[in-house]
Amino acid sequence: MSELNRFQSDQVIVKLQNWAKERASIRTMLLTSTRANPHAIVDPLSDYDIVLVVEDIRPYYQDRNWLDEFGEVLVTYWDPIYQSPETGIEIFGNVVQYSYGLKIDFTLWPISQVQKIAEGKRLPADLDVGYAVLLDKDGVTDRLAPPTYTVYIPAPPTKAIFDKVVEDFYSDAPYVAKCLLREELIPAKWCLEYDMKHLFLRQMLEWRMELDYAWSMPVGALGKGLKKRLSTVTWTALEATYAGAGLDENWEALFKTLNLFRDVGEQVAAGLGFEFPNELDRRVTIFLREYRTKGAALLGR
Repeated sequence: MSELNRFQSDQVIVKLQNWAKERASIRTMLLTSTRANPHAIVDPLSDYDIVLVVEDIRPYYQDRNWLDEFGEVLVTYWDPIYQSPETGIEIFGNVVQYSYGLKIDFTLWPISQVQKIAEGKRLPADLDVGYAVLLDKDGVTDRLAPPTYTVYIPAPPTKAIFDKVVEDFYSDAPYVAKCLLREELIPAKWCLEYDMKHLFLRQMLEWRMELDYAWSMPVGALGKGLKKRLSTVTWTALEATYAGAGLDENWEALFKTLNLFRDVGEQVAAGLGFEFPNELDRRVTIFLREYRTKGAALLGR
């Protein structure tokens, strides 16, 4: 099956192709990311990531009515025009949510951008993750390298990187406790949910996943896909770390987060031939339990 025939039953792509064919300033159109990656999991909610290669990007930035061609726009996000980190050429992107559910992420490139990429030895990440040529009026994509689909597959961490993630995770815990003692929910939530869980626990969970897949599985943005690839026990433990607004339940969420990080961290460390710092975990946990009691007394609670 040819690349174009893969998408002939997709009404959104057919509409995009027909629209682009009729606009002389659009020279090439690429589909990228999940829907262009044969190894990715796609469902009806998956976005369409579209690169439009045009003669001049500025008219598409200044007059935004072209977005209405695909339905009623609910809300948009626009990047400013910026220089591509790979080529230094000016590009921009936007994210468009339509009122009937369709979501399209457009990236606008001048022709020189794709020409410059074709001259290089490596594809940028947003093409190497997967791309399909939906339209090419000038044959400008003929010299593009094929995607490897490996750009988001992580390498095993070094001992220094592993230790840094562990150190940063535990260094945040006392601050969460202090905020909870002060009944400052917003900073406590920020540090617990974003710093400790999103930055550091998620990283450890992704490494744990990679051990099961021999470091061959691309990681999803923001932890997408982890539920399907972690054990039920681990995922259930992760769910238990989420709490509402109550102070006591957030204290318990903090300790459950520590427990899960230690359990998964020990597994990752063993798989990589490292030592997990159990003594650090023990000392921080004891400190937090004592601090909860002593801090409350100091504050007269």
